[in-house]
Amino acid sequence: MSSPAPSDADGLTVGQVSARLGVTVRALHHWDEIGLARPSLRTVAGYRLYTATDLERLHRIVVYRETGLGLDRIRAVLDDSAVDVPGALRAQRAQVAERIERLQGLGAGLDRMIEAHERGLLLTAGQQATVFGPGWDPDWPTRAREAYGDTTQWQQYAERSASRDVDDWQTVADAVAELDRALADAMDAGVEPGAPEADRLVERHREVFSSFFPLTRPMQVCLARRYEADPGFAAHYDGIRNGLAAWFRRIVDAAARAHGIDPDTATWE
Repeated sequence: MSSPAPSDADGLTVGQVSARLGVTVRALHHWDEIGLARPSLRTVAGYRLYTATDLERLHRIVVYRETGLGLDRIRAVLDDSAVDVPGALRAQRAQVAERIERLQGLGAGLDRMIEAHERGLLLTAGQQATVFGPGWDPDWPTRAREAYGDTTQWQQYAERSASRDVDDWQTVADAVAELDRALADAMDAGVEPGAPEADRLVERHREVFSSFFPLTRPMQVCLARRYEADPGFAAHYDGIRNGLAAWFRRIVDAAARAHGIDPDTATWE
């Protein structure tokens, strides 16, 4: 016949203490092994039993552990009369406050990341017009999200967008505008596809475009093809210089061939 379970007056088993305090049996065994909280009683069979005094110490250990104190510091707080307990707790409180501040910053960053994935561009319509010019369509990010939201490139774009403010986007817009002017000037000067200056402009385009997402050479070929074929893109480039979209595609194709890429079979990868 088994013996009846011990009462609180007799002492509590490890399992009972674990359930009562919400700590694991493994943790209780560890605290026993290191001498932090040892049960005062044993059954005839050698099982640990915790008294009310033991339980009070365990409760304090749990409270201090939840504040973030390490076990060695908890031991000192409990056993060393020379320890300034309020001072130790104030120091821990300061560390907790720092962690809270860091977590709040992380939370704000996550909010911006979520919003960037959903909206693409974290600027108001007015800010977009100021940065990108009056001809900018503020609905473009929404349409782009609908078209490309499930792509790796949209995710990369969103991650960059989440960390940018108005000034950052102005820097990007200025770099794009300077590149457009350089392309137009080179075409006006009669720069031929495959010429060193044309190849430098192709590389510059890839560098500038990395502000949005990494652009491989095959992807650049596909993008240049779209610049020429898409009415919206073609209107933009041909509005800068008539024929600029077609010329840009030719210099990109020539640079691709120089790197062993067949423009006719290039894919978005």
